[in-house]
Amino acid sequence: MKVGFLSESPADEAAICILVEAVLGRPIRRVHPPLRARGWPNVKQILPAVLRHLQFRTDARGLVVVVDSDDSPIHDDDHEDPSRFSPECRLCQLEQVIRQTTRRWHLPRGMKPLLVATGLAVPAVEGWYLCGRDREVGEADWRAHLGTGNEPYTRRDLKHRTYGTTRPSLRRETDQAVEDAKRLAHEIGRLEADFPVGFGNLAREVGLWRAMVDG
Repeated sequence: MKVGFLSESPADEAAICILVEAVLGRPIRRVHPPLRARGWPNVKQILPAVLRHLQFRTDARGLVVVVDSDDSPIHDDDHEDPSRFSPECRLCQLEQVIRQTTRRWHLPRGMKPLLVATGLAVPAVEGWYLCGRDREVGEADWRAHLGTGNEPYTRRDLKHRTYGTTRPSLRRETDQAVEDAKRLAHEIGRLEADFPVGFGNLAREVGLWRAMVDG
């Protein structure tokens, strides 16, 4: 299956590909969009162009988009109701951009619509990489303390715990992210249990792809 990836760093895209393969249960051939993001605002900015490129200029079947939540609100089940859309929730914002972009498309006869799955790393993707090797890190504890000024750790802490430095080189970042993703691929259920909203959403949407692709 050919899939494109869009995240805040090429290191994260390499790791997320491994995690998505584990959920999907089949190998993925990566399709590289011509645009690359650096940080959350840029992901949202280039997402429409990436969607169009993959849909009309490649034979990619899907796109995976993952961003960090940072200090923004964590996605809630209530947000699935359009009337409860949260303008500060980054997952809501991604879904809105995807809907607004794709609903204007008129696909040629026989062209299948691009499958899109979104994930929210709470509070940062390094939290996912630490799953199984740092018991303090998890979605529930972060949610419980978000906005109190008494969060259990900072995003800077997560970087240091993951890479051994707060300013890793891209090579160091990629090597560690891929190493952790390969480990987590064998315990993907634990990652979903510890990060049920952000990774859970990604896993559920990718899980739906199996029936669509096989059908």
